[in-house]
Amino acid sequence: MSEEHEEKVEREGLQMSFLDHLDELRRRLIRSVLAIAVAFAICYGFSDNIYNFLAVPVQKQLVKARLARQAAIGSPDWSQLKEGQEAHYTLTQDTSINKTPIPVGTTITIKGVRAPDGKVIPALAHIWLVGKTALAADTPLREFLNTGESAALVGENDQLVITTVGGAFSLYMQVALYAAVAFAIPFLFYQIWAFISPGLYKHEKRYIAPVLVSATVFFILGAAFAYKVVFPATCDFLLGMQEGFHTLITANDYFDLIIMIMLGLGIVFQIPTIAFLLARIGLVTPHMLWRVWRHAVIVIAILAAVLTPTPDAFTMLVFAAPMLGLYFLSIGIVWLFGKPRRSDAEVTALAHGK
Repeated sequence: MSEEHEEKVEREGLQMSFLDHLDELRRRLIRSVLAIAVAFAICYGFSDNIYNFLAVPVQKQLVKARLARQAAIGSPDWSQLKEGQEAHYTLTQDTSINKTPIPVGTTITIKGVRAPDGKVIPALAHIWLVGKTALAADTPLREFLNTGESAALVGENDQLVITTVGGAFSLYMQVALYAAVAFAIPFLFYQIWAFISPGLYKHEKRYIAPVLVSATVFFILGAAFAYKVVFPATCDFLLGMQEGFHTLITANDYFDLIIMIMLGLGIVFQIPTIAFLLARIGLVTPHMLWRVWRHAVIVIAILAAVLTPTPDAFTMLVFAAPMLGLYFLSIGIVWLFGKPRRSDAEVTALAHGK
């Protein structure tokens, strides 16, 4: 068989009709939906754990804001308390005793007792019954307040709010669905690649492993960066502007916000992967990317404004900063892995091993 005939057979084998493309797309979509369905069934069983994990950043910021407000109240001057003298003491921080919450503002009767070091310290004036726990008289306040305050870091006012009867059920369904999509992303990336790979040359198909690994790793890095850095900073900034208000955050609104931020940054962190792929094909060069970096800054600012789920400029800047860093990282990736663009004849020869 002549080389011309072999080339013709291979070219015809790679060609697919429009209906063949539709059938292939249907198969890939069905596999993707089945993968998400299986992941959803698994994630739904852990939806409360997943949501509690996602709720940690906002609860930390709510606790931080509350403790800052309580710290501004200050501590009493215990030097005014004399030995044996009774007084009323109002708690300035939330605490707990054996997991029983004691809210800020609770007033107890105390008295001054002489400590071993000779100082007069506050202690309970009477037996204090808290649930099944009985604290004896003369128990120093510091013995249970310090431990209780650390155990009661997340108080009632730091919990997220559900406003409908079926709110928790629908929320857990959403949590399970988004978590299923996140866990299925490597498989979904593979399905996308498998759909477009028949139209690629043999040497281009070798990029599947690095592209899939890079896309998955950078998506995880983007979501982790959003969870650990971007969202806490955004919360700290936005909650700091709510001084003088009693903040009640609905669970659904919070979940939509953190998912948008995590997914948005997961997508943004694909910039190096896209740069790697374009560099291997020969469509971009380091000189090209460096020459247009000023234009890239403007585009990044516009994209950050579009992707940012909140209207404040601070969150937009927090989005734009990693995008700008990833752009310059991409220049290095293109410099390391880039290849010169080949002519059609060179690509055809390479595809057939010539």
